[in-house]
Amino acid sequence: MKYILIIGDGMADNPVPELGGKTPLEAAEKPAIDAMAAKSRLGSVLTVPRALPPGSDTAILSIFGCDPNLYFTGRSPLEAAGSGVQVEPGWASYRCNMVCLEDGDGPFEEKKILSHNAGSIDGATSIAIITALCADPEFHAAMEEIGMRIAPTPSFRHIAMQKDGDIQGIVCKPPHDILGQVIGPYKFHGNDNAGQLWKLMALANRKLEHLPLNEQRRAEGKKPANGIWFWAEGTAVQLPNFVEHYGRSGSVISAVPLVHGIGVLTGLKKIEVEGATGEVDTNYAGKLQAAKDALLSGDEFVCLHLEAPDESTHNGSLSDKLLAIHQLDSLIVAPLTAWMEQQGMDYRLLLLSDHKTLMSTRTHDGDPVPYLIYDSTKPQPTGLSYTEANGEKGPYVEKGTDLMGLLFETE
Repeated sequence: MKYILIIGDGMADNPVPELGGKTPLEAAEKPAIDAMAAKSRLGSVLTVPRALPPGSDTAILSIFGCDPNLYFTGRSPLEAAGSGVQVEPGWASYRCNMVCLEDGDGPFEEKKILSHNAGSIDGATSIAIITALCADPEFHAAMEEIGMRIAPTPSFRHIAMQKDGDIQGIVCKPPHDILGQVIGPYKFHGNDNAGQLWKLMALANRKLEHLPLNEQRRAEGKKPANGIWFWAEGTAVQLPNFVEHYGRSGSVISAVPLVHGIGVLTGLKKIEVEGATGEVDTNYAGKLQAAKDALLSGDEFVCLHLEAPDESTHNGSLSDKLLAIHQLDSLIVAPLTAWMEQQGMDYRLLLLSDHKTLMSTRTHDGDPVPYLIYDSTKPQPTGLSYTEANGEKGPYVEKGTDLMGLLFETE
């Protein structure tokens, strides 16, 4: 028996007026997923404990059987692990986004944040810009003064680490939560270190505003990466061993360091696919082939994570969200399940959205999400399609940490 986990990040939503009151899952073309749902256990699950902030960090920890009430110390240490960056004990870790702020040399606090990912900046350019920033003598000295260093990664997501960094009580708003808004009201606060981080971001904006690479991006009609944003603060963490707990070896396929990090820290293998971007232009064929190769090589468990629905929502593109759901269906679910059946593989497949990401706010939401569990050896006829409303008609799972046990039939 093979076990498959497919996560369509942020694809669950609330009704959207532009879709005539339907959700994107109700409106998108996804015949393979719906056909599977009609023969599956279909229900809803609370992936994020009510007391915690909704996000892929808390949600995917739950899905992998790690109670975020016990193991969530912040998002950044998980991403660091997925990027091969070690967070030392006593250091604080932050996500360092490349962002796009309003152009101009006006006060930092008066600028609006236009993009949380600098217009979906490519990895090579992102690395070049953050490297140039860190090499600037004034910025480098400012980083050293507060014990900061930045590890570049090939995306808009870099990892910042701060020796003896105080994150107790600190409030650093996620950039994707305040898109289109003036940043001043969201100035970091909670302790003295918050002010130091804010000053460093203001200096970065001044240094990056007229960087030649950003002037080139403007000339090409692209958004400049004229700012950095620290958030997702946390400290080093150890997670329970997935293989020991569930008795299944496996791999994680994703474009997102967070998901790879959770996999690595739980003892699973990380599979990186060239051209995996986390957007609708990601290398779907490469991800599909990676899953086939992992299953043929003996993996009992494979996780396929698709970031595109979430990023499309943060970017405010309903058309891309619908496209991302369709691509998940037509380029991953349909060909993968057809191939497993051709191979004569018995399998159980868990498919879900890790959390809701709302078109109305372009941010995450902590309400329950629909899940399906399909068993190729014993279909369960429901006749229902995979939607939020239909999920509410089936079994409700109060704790997301129970999902993996349901997949492996240990609960």
